[in-house]
Amino acid sequence: MTTPRDLAIIAMGTTPGHPVEQGRLSLALAGAELIDLLAAEAVTLDDDRIVPGRAAVTADRLLDEAAAALTREAPYESVDDWLWRRGRGLAAAYTAALEADGQLTRQRPHWKPFGAGRATLTDSLDRRLAEDRWAADEPVLTALATAVGIRDEGPEDIPVPADDVTATVLAAVNDALLELEAARQRRDIEQAAFDNIWRGQ
Repeated sequence: MTTPRDLAIIAMGTTPGHPVEQGRLSLALAGAELIDLLAAEAVTLDDDRIVPGRAAVTADRLLDEAAAALTREAPYESVDDWLWRRGRGLAAAYTAALEADGQLTRQRPHWKPFGAGRATLTDSLDRRLAEDRWAADEPVLTALATAVGIRDEGPEDIPVPADDVTATVLAAVNDALLELEAARQRRDIEQAAFDNIWRGQ
């Protein structure tokens, strides 16, 4: 299991009635992939630049795809740029991968036999391992999950990772999520202003 898969499982399993917003989860998943690539020594950080290291083949297709997607020429890619580029549509990719691996099933209402149906986690070893990691308050998983709103914690309650590079990635994830929220608020304000103009005509 990988950190992004664990995060995807926790996001689906702990908030079934209030799903995590896909854009927020995608950014966090991209951060989780980078943290796992750092742990596998597939990359290092030079300030905020992602420097590819030795080739590392993992047992996870999506993590291998992430490694293959690294920018391999100087000045390399910043962590922030990676989150936005790699994160595009990443939540849907993890959902599809979990479903392909039998980790998810689709429950279709009898009145909509051809609809996509609601995704439900199966009772699997991977799910139990992710839930064990979650129950143990593992720092990285807890920090990522809190950032996307799976668990409501005060900053003082979030476990702090021991190494600086992980903390750098987590800080970048939080900054990207704030940027995403600010962009959405601007869009909502612009839409409301546009609606008011139409209503005033």
